[in-house]
Amino acid sequence: MTTRRLAAILAADVVGFSSMMEKDEEGTLVRIKALQRETVESYVAQHHGRTVKTTGDGFLIEFPSPVEAVRCAISIQEKTATGPLQLRIGINLGDIIIEEDGDVYGEGVNVAARLEALCDPGGVLISGKVFDEIEGKINRTFESRGEQTVKNITRPVRVYSFGGIESARADTSVRTLSLPDKPSIAVLPFTNLSEDPDQTFLAEAIVDEVTSALSRFRSLFVIARSSTLAYKERAVDVKRVSRELGVRYVLEGTMRRAGDRVRITAQLIDGQSGSYIWSDHYDGEITDLFDLQDRITVSIIGALQPTIRSSEIERARRKRPGNLHAYDYVMRALPSIWAVERATNEEALGLLEQAMALDPSYALPKALAAWCHGQRVPFLWTNHPEEERSAALRVAKEAARLDSDDPLVLTVLASAHAVGREFTEAVPLIDRAVQLDPNSAWAWHHSGFIRTFLNQPDLAIEHFQRSIRISPLDPYNFNAAIGIGIAHFHAERFAEAASWVCQGIAEKPSATWAWRIVAAAYANLGRLDEAREALARLVQAHPGITIAAIKQASMPPSRSFQDALFGGLRAAGLPE
Repeated sequence: MTTRRLAAILAADVVGFSSMMEKDEEGTLVRIKALQRETVESYVAQHHGRTVKTTGDGFLIEFPSPVEAVRCAISIQEKTATGPLQLRIGINLGDIIIEEDGDVYGEGVNVAARLEALCDPGGVLISGKVFDEIEGKINRTFESRGEQTVKNITRPVRVYSFGGIESARADTSVRTLSLPDKPSIAVLPFTNLSEDPDQTFLAEAIVDEVTSALSRFRSLFVIARSSTLAYKERAVDVKRVSRELGVRYVLEGTMRRAGDRVRITAQLIDGQSGSYIWSDHYDGEITDLFDLQDRITVSIIGALQPTIRSSEIERARRKRPGNLHAYDYVMRALPSIWAVERATNEEALGLLEQAMALDPSYALPKALAAWCHGQRVPFLWTNHPEEERSAALRVAKEAARLDSDDPLVLTVLASAHAVGREFTEAVPLIDRAVQLDPNSAWAWHHSGFIRTFLNQPDLAIEHFQRSIRISPLDPYNFNAAIGIGIAHFHAERFAEAASWVCQGIAEKPSATWAWRIVAAAYANLGRLDEAREALARLVQAHPGITIAAIKQASMPPSRSFQDALFGGLRAAGLPE
């Protein structure tokens, strides 16, 4: 039977336990047991507490009074101040659940554990609830640390500190590095929560894979694994990590194995504010270890890239126009680019032109500007397709001259060649982009279209599906669905073609250009009423559209595809 009660929970751990065990296991255990017996248990009894459990290097203690809990913590820290072992102590007041065996659970316990992890060695960190109860009752001064966002707790926690060998010099002892001029991230060692310490290897392998995958993004500044290893088996303050490593974002996580099942959790944190931006967990079987590592890595990268991009876009939006740099103009342009709308395409190009004017040596705005020109052709946004094809290829080549190893730049250049019907030139470029960054959803997406145009429909579908798998929440996935439909059209699977393209249009109703595929697919199936209905939607969105105009916008070199497309449109009633 479980019961609940309000209690003050004290969580403590020994600083540097792992490194001490590595140097002297037996001696360390002897000293910790002596600390527990001679100091901790003595003070706990004096202050009417109950030791719930010990965990090798830590203690969890329950008190009926927050005043007694804090007095006990201060007594312990003052007693051990000059000894060989230093403690961190966190205290919280909250509702707890007591199991039959005496163990305790609940948010009251969780917050205490998080405060202990944030505490300076030799110090005491208490929540605002505890401070409100002890204020004026204890002859010690507690310093406000403001509101802190702590892991797995939705609401910020008011925090107050006492003592600690680092607290007095916390602001001056940390070497602060300035942030790079692009998004920056450090992937911290994941914590092994399994009972078997030997399982740490899996967490380390996943961190290695994620770090390597992030390093392929030329738009990211990624801290090397050799630097983040310094935080292994340490309770860290992400704000401190951010200052020490000079990064805006910190990725941390945990690994827990139970039998053949493994759960990996990951959290992305803004190191400047300490707020959590994104978190998720991944489950799998350990039976195929390498496949599990790959799947988890792909999932984390697929979530991180758009999350960081969204965070950077929002940050650029908050800046005043007078403070904008070329990078900020690019971030402001991105939502308009991904919107895939005719009007926003114009807005995006204007912002990118300002970025190019500010920094002519910056490849990214040139590449994105090339894509703005290129997408106008297949999406029927221009009356001058040859001019747009020429502009797309020219600007894409300028970007590639500035940075020939950026996967995004190579993807855009490949796409510009494809839009210009130069498929022989497009293939090695898109293959190189995928090779440089196998986790680029955008590269796989464009590879799908290029393979479609080369009449390799099944390979194209495979690449589109990989793009969706890497970035399942990508706003551009509607176009992948349309691409899968066009690939089916190439294979003369017209029912599948119509179904997939209609799915893409349902996700993005403004993708009206794709109705031409639906109309032709239904016509080839002999379903002329549905073909005419689809054609009516196309004509409504693009008044005056003709087969000649679609020929100008189309790229496939396959004669059979052209016969099926234009023959179907004629059968549906589109004029020449």
